[in-house]
Amino acid sequence: MSKLPTLLILLFTISFNLKAQKMNPEKLLEIITKVSDTVQSEGNSMRFMYKERFLICVHDQKANRMRIISPIVEREKIGEEELLNALVANFHSALDVKYALSDEIIWSVFIHPLQELSEHQVEDAISQVYLAAATFGGSYSSTHLVFPGNSEKKEEKLPEPEKILNKI
Repeated sequence: MSKLPTLLILLFTISFNLKAQKMNPEKLLEIITKVSDTVQSEGNSMRFMYKERFLICVHDQKANRMRIISPIVEREKIGEEELLNALVANFHSALDVKYALSDEIIWSVFIHPLQELSEHQVEDAISQVYLAAATFGGSYSSTHLVFPGNSEKKEEKLPEPEKILNKI
């Protein structure tokens, strides 16, 4: 029996693992600085502006977790229809980003293990968080992709959300 297939698989696995980067807070800050307009880093969080939208990245290296989030609107300023549309979008069009409610604010949220992230995934996460926040109240989407199914949403344009940055 030939050992060549086993040897090829082993070599492929080793070469893949050599290329895999272990994301850490320093690399994360470097990537965010590269793609954002301004960055303020303090402890385990980074606040930054991306295409004129406020985003926050919070990481915990010991727990191997990170999240990129953006506030959208205060819960009291939207109706049940928008909440239901956001839940439908979480299944069909928000993709890697989800809409979430915390401290009475609707957020666009990306959560992932920290070390396993690649540079491309961080850049894509920033873009998706931005797009999900920007399209809330409209298409509720984080990319141009949509999973098939019953994804009909009421297309009601919300007024521009008031600045809620001072609450954060």
